[in-house]
Amino acid sequence: MFKQTSAITAMNLRAIPQRIGTSSVIVVGIAGVVAVLVSVLAMAVGFHKTVANTGRADRAIVLRGGSQAEVNSSISRDNALTILDAPGIQKDAAGKPVGSAEIVTIVNLPKISDGSDSNVTLRGAGPQLLVLRPEIKLIEGRMFQPAVRELIAGKSAAKQFRGLTLGSKISFRESEWTVVGIFDSNGDAHESELMADSETVLSAFRRLGFQSVTVLLDSAAAFDTFKDALTTNPSLTVDAKREPEYYAEQSKRLTTLLNFLAFFVGGIMAVGAMFGALNTMYSAVSARSLEIATLRAIGFGALPVVISVFVEALLLSLLGGIIGAALAWIFFNGNTVNTLGANFSQVVFQLTVSPALLISGIVLACIIGIAGGLFPAIRAARLQVATALRAA
Repeated sequence: MFKQTSAITAMNLRAIPQRIGTSSVIVVGIAGVVAVLVSVLAMAVGFHKTVANTGRADRAIVLRGGSQAEVNSSISRDNALTILDAPGIQKDAAGKPVGSAEIVTIVNLPKISDGSDSNVTLRGAGPQLLVLRPEIKLIEGRMFQPAVRELIAGKSAAKQFRGLTLGSKISFRESEWTVVGIFDSNGDAHESELMADSETVLSAFRRLGFQSVTVLLDSAAAFDTFKDALTTNPSLTVDAKREPEYYAEQSKRLTTLLNFLAFFVGGIMAVGAMFGALNTMYSAVSARSLEIATLRAIGFGALPVVISVFVEALLLSLLGGIIGAALAWIFFNGNTVNTLGANFSQVVFQLTVSPALLISGIVLACIIGIAGGLFPAIRAARLQVATALRAA
């Protein structure tokens, strides 16, 4: 049986160049499915990776009770001071709690790509910003000064929006701000933001209170102590969350949407590719009906014929999957894009075509090939030898 299977399969594969037109239908169709699926999922992976990198287990963020994001939260000055006095917060060398009462607002800046205005987050932070978030490293310029309309820009924002070069001046809210630094923060969501002194931002935007308070805890285990102190305080109506939990919630909706689009669009294309494979393999079986009947007449079994059809469909699908995965990797991996999340302004992130996505795409291609070769293989096995020979 193995000798028969090898002989028939080899013969089929040698004949593929003679059927290059029909065989390419499978390859091209499946390559398109895999490329689309992997590229859209790469958006979800890249966005989730960027947002997930923003949080640390030993940092907590406090919002007004019931608020889903910083932009729709509000915390008074008195409440901010109460939060910063809670137990479990790490103290600096001077004995002050390491935390930052922050204001988060949206400003409009033109994109470099097409000049259209887009939302960018401006974060007003306290003087302990670099102690609270040690991942923020200045790669150009210096830190902003308090009481002066200066700001630093994340390197991702600087690559996407005009006017964010070192020393440039940008205008918003009837005021002019100077970019005095560019920072890196390990590719997290803060790299898409502008940061300035919180009191200066409050003054420029005529605000009285903050929107969130972020603190550095003594350890990740200190979170429960910190949260209990806030939730049992009758003067406060706030929610405290670990940073990873908060940012995971922020990314969940958009990540779910991208995954749905990937599998919905990819599923429709996969069905089309499967029917293309079915049609191609049916045509191949029909064109070789005399050949198959002759092989059966001289003693070849039905099983080797079935396996040969399966192997042909699988190899063509595998080739299409590899081509599609390679195209996704070449044209999409590492590309910088930006998107407007559910509770975000523009978040700049890189498409991430991970090895797991490539393998998933190739596995999907093989599944399509197996499904597309199933019924043609059954037909080849059931082909009546006498009928096929008489028809010839």
